[in-house]
Amino acid sequence: MIELRPLASLGGANHGWLDAKHHFSFAGYHDPARMNWGALRVWNDDTIAPKSGFPPHPHRDMEIITYVREGAISHRDSLGNSGRTIAGDVQVMSAGTGITHAEYNMEDVTTRIFQIWIEPTRRGEQPGWGARPFPRGERSGAFVVLASGFEGDGDALPIRADARVVAATLKAGETAEYRLGSDRRGYLVPATGAIEIDGIRVDARDGAAIRDLETLRVTAIADSELVLVDAA
Repeated sequence: MIELRPLASLGGANHGWLDAKHHFSFAGYHDPARMNWGALRVWNDDTIAPKSGFPPHPHRDMEIITYVREGAISHRDSLGNSGRTIAGDVQVMSAGTGITHAEYNMEDVTTRIFQIWIEPTRRGEQPGWGARPFPRGERSGAFVVLASGFEGDGDALPIRADARVVAATLKAGETAEYRLGSDRRGYLVPATGAIEIDGIRVDARDGAAIRDLETLRVTAIADSELVLVDAA
């Protein structure tokens, strides 16, 4: 089953400095049919104006993955971590027993991110943060694991969840496969471009909620950059 969730159907709010689209119920947007997709709880499509951002605020017991689509995001937290994550790269924050953090666009250009929250399988552990580059060229034509709760996923950033975050860049006409498994749920969003899954067209920033599919086969209609969450 593949349920298309067009960009125009998403919830959201424009705060001036932040234009947010919500794939799932979040903040002032509530839709009982879009509370989660398995362990995936939040997928926000955020556009952040230059020299602005999220001031310090707390979280606990949530895995928060930030995928930077354009620009850069600068992080600092109550553990003393700080870093700047640029377009195409990823940061992961395990909120654990509690962490306060701030995320700012310190650039002179607009920053666009996907902010993804996944429910952890392990709670009450110490918080943590990490980031690493994932050059787009290294995921050309195939899915690459960016963050994972499983051993054996190479250089993927660790998360405390029964889930993976994967990404691919495809040229128009290219096809990539990902073994999802019929007992898993996938949620796929093209950051750019347009793709087709089982005859269903998914345009940039649309969501595709996927289940009961052993192997996900994606064909690019246009040059595309894809992000997929594979969760229980």
